[in-house]
Amino acid sequence: MMESVRRELERMRESPDAWEEVRYERAKDGDANAVRRAKVLWALQYDRRPDDLPLVRWLAEQEAVCRHEAPFQGLSEEAELAGFLLAEYRQVEDVWPHWEIKVANFDTWCGYDQEHLFAAGVRRTIAFVRDSGHADRDAVLERLLDEKGRPCVSEKDLAKWSERKRSRFPADPAAEDQLTWVRRAQLTGDRELTRQELDRWAAGRERDKETLGLLRHYLADLGAFAEAARAQRESLAFAGNDWDSASAWQTLAGLERQAGDHHAAWEALRECRRALDGVSRWQEVGLGRMYVEELFLLAGSAEGELAESVFAEADRQARDMPGLSLVVLQSAAEAAGKVGDRTRAGHYRKLRDAERQRIDNAMGRAER
Repeated sequence: MMESVRRELERMRESPDAWEEVRYERAKDGDANAVRRAKVLWALQYDRRPDDLPLVRWLAEQEAVCRHEAPFQGLSEEAELAGFLLAEYRQVEDVWPHWEIKVANFDTWCGYDQEHLFAAGVRRTIAFVRDSGHADRDAVLERLLDEKGRPCVSEKDLAKWSERKRSRFPADPAAEDQLTWVRRAQLTGDRELTRQELDRWAAGRERDKETLGLLRHYLADLGAFAEAARAQRESLAFAGNDWDSASAWQTLAGLERQAGDHHAAWEALRECRRALDGVSRWQEVGLGRMYVEELFLLAGSAEGELAESVFAEADRQARDMPGLSLVVLQSAAEAAGKVGDRTRAGHYRKLRDAERQRIDNAMGRAER
């Protein structure tokens, strides 16, 4: 991976005209240039030069636009990395691009450290902002100072923060957390490389709850549902109470269903139901609705007598379940149609349509 990211950075260094290739460009599922921009940021993490400042500023600006405009917004590792790289230059005028990332969305407002704003120094930054004519001057000052007009961050705090960020984004690729390479390979869409990095990360690790949970997550994302199910089955040993047990069995059922082992999924759901007996008023909580949804999904995936048995159980449980969501009702209608129960299919379609209408009405009122 490192060779490809170095090539991207060299292209950017050779000509600013190439920077347009990493500009934020809205696409159906996010940002069309997110991966290429991420590669340049990764390369800069391990090869930072003084004359890269204009490029780093450009990348930070694009990350701010991305976090504001992208459908899922959030605070990405790439936005944090861009902010860290920019902060390392300690240029007081960069308080403004840091502010653009900070206010990009709710997640960045909460999660993008305010220390970024002070990167050039606490007193120096406050003086610069106070003397500026920037449109965001007052808003930034309000964030920099507490209610008594004192700096929100001390120079000592800022120094400690910088040390933590350098640990988070080391300059040596060999010092990087191995899981970082898994996530980055995943972002590039290279499934083979993601699997290689995942295997390297998992090799020799203790099979504790955290390791198994992460392994299950990444294996499922790769479509290796049978392997993800095996990891999830191992993690059942760490369920500490009935809620945890029911949740673990429900997750296992979904993985077995997606792996095509419908009988194993059915057994997992039966174990989930037994664990739910120990959960007070389980029919009224999200876990209970997830259990019923998984029953309907399995009924819609299985065949023959198994599909009929699972649907009968799903239908029985759903009768005592208040407030089923639109997605559950849709799955119920599809499962009923799959097993040939026209009466129940019509029943669930009616409930589905009523719920959809309720949502549309509520959204209409909200828009007004």
